[in-house]
Amino acid sequence: MKPKKRLRWWIAWTLFFSTVINYINRQTLSVLAPVITQQFHLNHSQLSWVFSCFQLSYAGMWLIGGVLLDIIGTRIGLAIAVIWWSIISMLTGLANSLSQFAIFRFLLGIGEGCNWPGASKAVAEWFPAKERGIAVAIFDSGSSVGGAVAAITVPWVAITLGWRYAFVVSGVLGFLWLALWLRVYYPLNRHPRLTSEERELIEAGSDTAKVSARAGAGRWLTLLKDSNTWGIVLGRSLTDPIWWFYVFWLPQYLSDARGFSLKQIAAFAWIPFVAADIGNFTGGLTSGFLIKRGMSTLRARKWVCVVSCLPVIAGIPAARTHNAYIALALIAFAVWGYASWSTMGLTFPSDLFPQDVVASVTGVSGLGAGLVSALFTLAVGKLVDRFSYYPAFFAAATMPLLATAAVLILLRPRQAVGR
Repeated sequence: MKPKKRLRWWIAWTLFFSTVINYINRQTLSVLAPVITQQFHLNHSQLSWVFSCFQLSYAGMWLIGGVLLDIIGTRIGLAIAVIWWSIISMLTGLANSLSQFAIFRFLLGIGEGCNWPGASKAVAEWFPAKERGIAVAIFDSGSSVGGAVAAITVPWVAITLGWRYAFVVSGVLGFLWLALWLRVYYPLNRHPRLTSEERELIEAGSDTAKVSARAGAGRWLTLLKDSNTWGIVLGRSLTDPIWWFYVFWLPQYLSDARGFSLKQIAAFAWIPFVAADIGNFTGGLTSGFLIKRGMSTLRARKWVCVVSCLPVIAGIPAARTHNAYIALALIAFAVWGYASWSTMGLTFPSDLFPQDVVASVTGVSGLGAGLVSALFTLAVGKLVDRFSYYPAFFAAATMPLLATAAVLILLRPRQAVGR
């Protein structure tokens, strides 16, 4: 095969498309929630249970999938995951009851939970430290793009063909991506199209060990004793619920509280996702700029977290304003701040740990974040049925302040574990 220049960026953009497809699949149900809840006579508590079933399996697979990816490798691991979630997405179109939707969402989470540990592992392997922030921003921005694409296209497919076909269409996309992935991605040490110049650049810019000093189960037990692990876990556990709140509940909120039809949801619900996409690159580019100007890697990431947690507070006035379009603008501002913070949260494992445990550390943080997010989702359903959306908006606006405190206190600039 002919060598290809800047191969690492081809890999980053391929991971971006896997994330786009991942979010189109998961958002299909959220976008269709106003239609499905009406057809099957579901209340908010029941809908929150369906959402939480996805989050529980998704959280577990961040951990289990992360460990498996560290064992079998990113290339095969992500391929299996995409095949799994694509099939389950298509089968969801057959659901006819609350329990069936819950089962399919649980199964969907098993496949989709491998995407971020796998992408983080690939970035740790293929990118020097100064480029990891933007590489993470690229693949993580796929969540925003996927959410926006789903908000625009899923209602159109549902109106044109029926809501069941929307699940089939989203599932087919994964198989198209699979062919690209198997062509583009190989491990760094045996990629047939990697130039010697790019290999030298990547290896010279790596600031973490490739392999932990301890082998077997010992390397994972060591992670649990490390304050950096818990700083990452707490940081994500107190920020991810914000994203899930807006991802899962925004279409239903626009229908319930703002009176939007499915066509209006398609016209406006994509806006916060575009703001999140901008936030991903804001965090990645800003931290990369600071590192190039001489600031230490960890200090640059922390600085971005401090600044990024402030816009999220805009969720509080968003719930209070009577103007639906001002509310959307404030929600978009809040999500922009969250996404900038989240890019740092996903970059920390590759900054602080050897490459052979990056997926595992990312998985542990994903497990914690997923469990907290599932509980938060259940709480939102209860709060909306009994009170209103405002308590949920308030909680989502204030949690990142605690997350930032955890990151500032627990993360320490030092050589990675096992060096």
